[in-house]
Amino acid sequence: MAVRGQTVLVRQFELVVVEGPDAGALVRSEGDELSIGTNEGNDLQLTDPSVSRHHCTLRATERGLELRDLGSRNGTFVGDAEIASAYVRSGTHLRLGATTVAVQVLDHEFVHPIATTSQLGPIVGGSTAMRRLYPLIETCAQSAATVLVTGETGTGKELIAAAIHDHSERRRRPYGIIDCSALSHDLAESELFGHERGAFTGADVRRIGAFESAEGGTVFLDEIGELPLSLQPLLLRALEKRTIRRVGSNEQRAVDVRVVAASHRDLRALVNEKRFRADLFYRLNVLRIDVPPLRERKGDIEVLAAHFWTMFRPDHRPPPALLENLAAQSWPGNVRELRNAVERAALLGLGPDPAMPPPEARSYQDAKDRAMLAWERDWVAQLFAAHDGSVLRAARAARMSRGHLRELARRHGVATAPGEVDDE
Repeated sequence: MAVRGQTVLVRQFELVVVEGPDAGALVRSEGDELSIGTNEGNDLQLTDPSVSRHHCTLRATERGLELRDLGSRNGTFVGDAEIASAYVRSGTHLRLGATTVAVQVLDHEFVHPIATTSQLGPIVGGSTAMRRLYPLIETCAQSAATVLVTGETGTGKELIAAAIHDHSERRRRPYGIIDCSALSHDLAESELFGHERGAFTGADVRRIGAFESAEGGTVFLDEIGELPLSLQPLLLRALEKRTIRRVGSNEQRAVDVRVVAASHRDLRALVNEKRFRADLFYRLNVLRIDVPPLRERKGDIEVLAAHFWTMFRPDHRPPPALLENLAAQSWPGNVRELRNAVERAALLGLGPDPAMPPPEARSYQDAKDRAMLAWERDWVAQLFAAHDGSVLRAARAARMSRGHLRELARRHGVATAPGEVDDE
């Protein structure tokens, strides 16, 4: 992958089955990624029963071809080494069950446009990885198809979803957000599709769900991988038939909404674990945007840090030494973690900023607010560390609601354990 002017050149690569039931099968990339597995929808679909439904992927990156196992049953091997994630060279042989696949990088290159600007709405980033996304976001916005936004926690998937809506013809219509990880298991169907009065205990009035409320607009389903299996067929029907049924009603109601879904986990791995329906995955994966982690966005840390600083301290320029220090650190929590670090520095007066008022020049309330913010973040981090990131156990120990604690964790960029199911 190389940058030339306002384009990115991506080398084509191919996969050839050299041993196994599908010997001779070949597929060539038409974009950045090729997937291998037995399910329909994989670029290289195999019949080998020892290969998982979604076994692994290869993706062209600036560093080379990235091989990633998708939680396969029998593993992905290069020689005697089992690979979870690694960069492989042309000529590498992959062993998947009883199948061997040869990887070959070709001479042909695909040309992809990149934006000339370093910002799209609230999305900030001038790196090649981000400027490749901006034209893709605008293209997705002009389509009515469902979009799946993937990326690690804290990469800004919600901003991508909002940008798709804001650049679409639906921008003047409602934009609804549903956090599937925060849905109560018993009330999830009502949150999405609404309910009639008397549908269940406590249903004293009719409720309009997210799909009906966003009529003519967009529904953003955040962390779609956490949606209960029992609801997935209903969502599939809503996407395919464009109809929904309120809880307690027999009437199917037509809805006109555009769905954007996001997940920090690869849904293909959840399909392998039988925690996500394959047919729903394919229906969501019509258009896909993969948001790069901060470690792949060269030069963006300083830009983002300066941007966040002006949000919290618009009256002062960001201290150069602070920006330099932030750029030298790793950010496993991605943009969200960086934002929280800058907010804390701005509010607490960290960094060699001569314009920052000394402690004696600050009001009592200002000093108290800054100290409370620092204490709160440390308390939340220590609480989750003591309970292995479990929202349920941490909330019980703190004697507070999970919703409130989850919001505190998000505010301060504290990671929580994935895959927890609420039983409230």
